[in-house]
Amino acid sequence: MHSSLNRVQAVFGFFTTVAMFVAGVAALSVLLYPADATKAQVSLKDVKLTKGRPHYYSTKKEEYAQIRFDLDADLSPLLNWNTKQLFVYVYASYASSDNENTILPNTEAIIWDKIISAPESPYSFSALSERFFPTQQKQKRTSSKKSKKESSSDVPGKLRLRGQKAKYSVGDITGKLAERSNVTLSVGWNVQPWVGALWWSPATGAVPRTAGTVLSSSAFDFPALKKKPVAKEAEKTAV
Repeated sequence: MHSSLNRVQAVFGFFTTVAMFVAGVAALSVLLYPADATKAQVSLKDVKLTKGRPHYYSTKKEEYAQIRFDLDADLSPLLNWNTKQLFVYVYASYASSDNENTILPNTEAIIWDKIISAPESPYSFSALSERFFPTQQKQKRTSSKKSKKESSSDVPGKLRLRGQKAKYSVGDITGKLAERSNVTLSVGWNVQPWVGALWWSPATGAVPRTAGTVLSSSAFDFPALKKKPVAKEAEKTAV
């Protein structure tokens, strides 16, 4: 006869084998889910250049840009049964040097990001417990949530932003950013599944990556830094 420890080990080994098999099937099943309908387009709304300390921990003044943009994206096809959350970001790409004779790869800086959680499954533990064992407080919360959702036309994975202010300012290691040319804005995303590999947007070049259409903004230049009027400077020195 087998001991109790041997039986526990056998049951645990069988459980882990079945769990790994189900996880592998779930990860591979995403390949059968079409995600070609993803679309994203970003355009520049406004850009301002300032010289100062962009962060409270900055030790010296430097030039940094503040950008506003418009974003239209439909990433709902990426939200499937194996998606935990979706990380979306907008980044600026510009030349690493203002010297045209210097050949360097472009600098990329993230200016805005957002985490989109996948919709809750109707067969999750919380959804089932709320369905079969509802309480008055939960019913009030669900009704308020439903009313908010019904009043808004937002769909998970669809973004429509107008004049969105960037979360992060754009700077450069040299501290100089004025009149830097050939700047573009683009959209990227990262699909974080429950099981399996991370999927990236097609423009990043990382593998594996999703299909879809990503339209970057038209190229623009950072504006010149505004100089203080000479009269005001003379008045300050006179005083």
